[in-house]
Amino acid sequence: MKLEIGMKATRIKVFSDEDIRKFAEVSGDTNAIHLDDEYAAKSRFGKRIVHGMLTASVVSAILGIDFPGLGTVYLSQSLQFKAPVFIGDQITAQVELIKYREERRIATFRTTCTNQDGVLVLDGEAVVLVPEG
Repeated sequence: MKLEIGMKATRIKVFSDEDIRKFAEVSGDTNAIHLDDEYAAKSRFGKRIVHGMLTASVVSAILGIDFPGLGTVYLSQSLQFKAPVFIGDQITAQVELIKYREERRIATFRTTCTNQDGVLVLDGEAVVLVPEG
């Protein structure tokens, strides 16, 4: 596939309680804001929120599976968490190619996640090594 500036790919994910609990177990991030309804009710968010890194993992899935795809290697990722993600939110993650150094196979993508209301919840930039072929 020939990479061209402006090319995009998206994935949609609805986060469940089970997703959050599994991520907490695997990552070790057992912050009560993610796992405890009573604690989270007293927080600034009023209810439990999805881990920011779990939300960002949908971007990783796009890059590693969809576009550029299998064999892609992360070099860097910047993230700005703009708004909370709640259990049951439908998140649309998108990557857009904004720079490509073909001779080195290094691609830079704008990475975003928005919720079902169109609110930007995550904004960032990923730099990856594109697989050969």
